[in-house]
Amino acid sequence: MKSYSIALIPGDGVGVGVTEAAWQVLQTVAEGSGFALQGQRFPWSCAYYKETGRMMPEDAIETLRGFDAILLGAVGWPAEVPDSVSLHGLLLPFRKAFVQYANIRPHRLLPGVEGPLKAAGFDILCIRENTEGEYSGAGGRVHQGTSDEVAVETSIFTRKGVERILRFGFEQARLRKRKLASVTKSNAQRYSMVFWDEVTARLAPEYPDVQVTSYHIDAMAARMVMAPDSLDVVVASNLFGDILTDLGAAIQGGLGFAASANINPDRSAPSMFEPVHGSAPDIAHLGIANPIAAIWSGAMMLGHLGEHGAAAKVMAAIEAATARGIGTRPGQDRTETITTAVLAALA
Repeated sequence: MKSYSIALIPGDGVGVGVTEAAWQVLQTVAEGSGFALQGQRFPWSCAYYKETGRMMPEDAIETLRGFDAILLGAVGWPAEVPDSVSLHGLLLPFRKAFVQYANIRPHRLLPGVEGPLKAAGFDILCIRENTEGEYSGAGGRVHQGTSDEVAVETSIFTRKGVERILRFGFEQARLRKRKLASVTKSNAQRYSMVFWDEVTARLAPEYPDVQVTSYHIDAMAARMVMAPDSLDVVVASNLFGDILTDLGAAIQGGLGFAASANINPDRSAPSMFEPVHGSAPDIAHLGIANPIAAIWSGAMMLGHLGEHGAAAKVMAAIEAATARGIGTRPGQDRTETITTAVLAALA
């Protein structure tokens, strides 16, 4: 029997409960599909930071390198640990060290879910550059606390980084409707974004079967609200992709459905799968977090591992549960109720 090693990092807040829910579903579908998932839990979180002064041990990267994939719950507890500490202490190091340069987020309405828009037929795949750009971490502050204080945050765009994320977008478009939207702000950012547009134009002739359209970020934000059904694959820089994918989560019914994958396309290191709703400290103790985003992320993990049949079963089970009205509105059902409904659909 084929077996996959999965690193489980539940993290903080609701991450603990939704990770457990997703793991139950994944274990169940694996048992019924002829393969095994071997999970190992790691306590790295803001609670771990309070105990040790670090979000994770010094050897964490090497510890995880041998796993087939990483399933992450949520990280963050801003009342006690600044988000800048938790983000730069755990998430960003994973993405960079494991060259997870493609962040993938699917946006569509599940059966029974009502989004805020009249449009219901959209199916958007957002691809965000995940390791450089606006979140490269280059910059600094000087003269802090004085009237002469200066803060500099420098975006880094390399030809290698821009070209590989665009190629990834083109390849994903070929698997879908052969439409690619490239998002920049080249009318205002005349160096980095003009550069991005130039690389897009240079690559486009290599993919003559893909229709390519370039949009400015503000126009794309409007299009996702006014005409989301006109979009298929959307590719953007780190910051722009971050913003657009939260908008995508909103139009698909909320963060409870916001699944994501941080992909290392050449598989030289593990990829990481996570819901993007955050740790939600305000409801973490109530047991009402929607686990669908985590379960959906788990299905994306199965697909990445090559278990496409199992991934399809999980998605069908999610859709069967939401079609019954379970988990379709925030706070409506308990985490365990939604999980039970998905497990029942699998059976």
